[in-house]
Amino acid sequence: MHQLAKFIFYKIMRWNMVGTFPSQVKKCVIIVVPHTSNIDFFMGLIVRRVMNEQINWIGKKSLFRFPLNYLFKALGGAPVDRSKNNDMVKATAALFEEREQFRLTLAPEGTRAKVDKWKTGFYYIAKAANVPIVLVAFDYGKKEIKVSEAHYTSNDKEIDFSKYYEFFKGVVGRVPKNSFS
Repeated sequence: MHQLAKFIFYKIMRWNMVGTFPSQVKKCVIIVVPHTSNIDFFMGLIVRRVMNEQINWIGKKSLFRFPLNYLFKALGGAPVDRSKNNDMVKATAALFEEREQFRLTLAPEGTRAKVDKWKTGFYYIAKAANVPIVLVAFDYGKKEIKVSEAHYTSNDKEIDFSKYYEFFKGVVGRVPKNSFS
């Protein structure tokens, strides 16, 4: 499957990979920007096969019912209780404690529509779980996936976010008008 994904990604789609996923990091939060299209999910599935890494995502618990629960879990999905009485940051951080390896992918925009600022849940999940953040840009303009090293959060959210924003500067999403700027 790895070789097939590489053939599709590099030869058919003609995309490139810039940077290397930090394989030694077994637990992290991966933020993927920009998220402008449903196609991004499928691109993510190809990219993780190209990188040959296990990467996870979360979905509401109600999605993980028979028979789809088997498919979603095979695709790296993990169910989370998203009810109002549940603290999403704590519930998600708990997943890191339960597993030997957990690399959670999130889109900080929180939607495929254009946003002026990111949701901060990914940051607080990484802090609560004491895991680094890996930045991944899906740049449809340059047809490249850009991957950063692992970044641990500091005690200054503004400085951290300025570094994150700088990494994604100029990246164009599949729907350019919805790209984060």
